[in-house]
Amino acid sequence: MSEHDQSATPDQQNDAAQNSTESASGKEADVFAIIDALNAENAQLKDKALRTMADMENLRRRTEKEVVDARTYAVSSFARDMLTVADNMRRGIESVPQEQRTSADGALKTLLEGVELTERDLLKTLEKYGIKQIDPQGQRFDPNLHQAMFEVEDTSVTTGTVVQVVQAGFVIGERVLRPALVGVSKGGPKPGVDTSA
Repeated sequence: MSEHDQSATPDQQNDAAQNSTESASGKEADVFAIIDALNAENAQLKDKALRTMADMENLRRRTEKEVVDARTYAVSSFARDMLTVADNMRRGIESVPQEQRTSADGALKTLLEGVELTERDLLKTLEKYGIKQIDPQGQRFDPNLHQAMFEVEDTSVTTGTVVQVVQAGFVIGERVLRPALVGVSKGGPKPGVDTSA
């Protein structure tokens, strides 16, 4: 011990030791506080990083979906315009009565075959680009795919069945490009009722 320490009273020596202990425990408390603060900051940064990664993954998925949708639905306007051409070809074919179509020969037969071939080729080309024709004849009426134009009294089929197609409908991908214009039955058995008994 130094000369100054030897001359200190026992109370002063105890106070100095206690101050030294308090100082050491104060430093330990500061270290623990710093560690706690660093752990909290680490947890915050980890949470931020996870959220950022999740946001980036969501953005990537959304962008992929938008690219797929853009590819699938980019031709929608063009396809709608082409449907008018397909409709006109069908009207041209149907303007010739069925008995004349079956008994046609020469130029009329060649013309009808050419128009039918062109119509099939047009529909095949549209299908190549994801545009498919809806043929609802005999199916249950679906307001998501069909537009009812009129009702037909028919007791032989279930009410709500498509009995006549006025204009074909088309879908592109999972979306309706144009609903089918249809006539729907009424007066028959209700849907879901078993009539076989």
